[in-house]
Amino acid sequence: MAKVFNRSATNTYCRTIAVLLLLLWRNILIVRPENGVADDGVSSRKTSPDGYLRVAGDGEGSSFKVALFADLHFGENAWTDWGPRQDLNSVNVMSTVLDVESPDFVIYLGDVITANNLPIHNASYYWDQAITPTRARNIPWASLFGNHDDAPFEWPIDWFSSSGIPQILCPSVNSSGGDECSFKGTTRLELMRNEIAHSSLSYTGFGPQNLWPSVSNYVLTLVSPKRDPKLPLMFMYFLDSGGGSYPEVISSIQSEWFRNKSQEVNPDSSVPEIVFWHIPSKAYEKVAKKVVGKRTQCVGSMFQERVAAQEAEMGMMKRLRERSSVKAVFVGHNHGLDWCCPYEKMWLCYARHTGYGGYGNWDRGARILEISEDPFSIRSWIRMENGTLHSEVILST
Repeated sequence: MAKVFNRSATNTYCRTIAVLLLLLWRNILIVRPENGVADDGVSSRKTSPDGYLRVAGDGEGSSFKVALFADLHFGENAWTDWGPRQDLNSVNVMSTVLDVESPDFVIYLGDVITANNLPIHNASYYWDQAITPTRARNIPWASLFGNHDDAPFEWPIDWFSSSGIPQILCPSVNSSGGDECSFKGTTRLELMRNEIAHSSLSYTGFGPQNLWPSVSNYVLTLVSPKRDPKLPLMFMYFLDSGGGSYPEVISSIQSEWFRNKSQEVNPDSSVPEIVFWHIPSKAYEKVAKKVVGKRTQCVGSMFQERVAAQEAEMGMMKRLRERSSVKAVFVGHNHGLDWCCPYEKMWLCYARHTGYGGYGNWDRGARILEISEDPFSIRSWIRMENGTLHSEVILST
């Protein structure tokens, strides 16, 4: 990863052009509408008036497809030539996946931005860039937080060399108090409020205040036009696994929230459930040991690093094991892992590193989920940046 700063006039000019090109590309995407879009910008075939997610169509073979974008790391090293170029590469990855798969829904699985590299007042500027390809195609989405999304700014040591602190390009559109730059960071609450306030396609939700500083804790319901609305097809739970401004954990009160919420919406566990968060739990470490010993039926193409798990297990996996309705958990965080492995009565899955920011040079892609209704099944595969498909697995029938 290049981190050396060059103060020459030529490089400053190149950085300015790169940022302008990124903004131009964003504006081009935003004005490109798709067919079948309602007046409010939400595709009427994908969502219902009550805000629930809806399976497309009412015939045989109807399904709901979800694309998972993990670890995009927008804004990383934004003061160099390298940074804006990686963001453009990440846009290309997402655009390819969206155009090939045409998903009904997108989930941003954490580390949308690299906040520790963002010296601007409102990091939502880069968060918005990351969401642009999805918004441009009028596809609804939801997001949750990773460990980098509100991490405190890290001063690069290069800035304190003899050449001095560089002229940082900070978007003036996000300035406040007359200053273009700020090193205080943008909180989870600020990021989420901005997304919800400015995005009619966002299904992201605030968690209960008693869970804060953990923020992205909520549940979405998938319904079908063929079913009674009181009989959902599936529940999708989103949890904030911490990191950044506080420890990397799913707290005991979060696990208790999940227990209460799942009992409320799915008391008899008759409806399938899937769960999303960013940092893998300790259970992923247990599964990985079996992978090394070749004693498990894992499906994937990358087993390139050790699991970097949460700091502690505080009851969430126990809650999941208690519910026969939980079919799979999906995480990001480890860029060199993309497997799905059986664990107890569920599957533990990684997404695929989607963004060009962050560590590692592995090929980029995205995990795809397809929830079919009749008969019910959850199928998953990896779609790569070059358009190829691999690692198909049936997670539930």
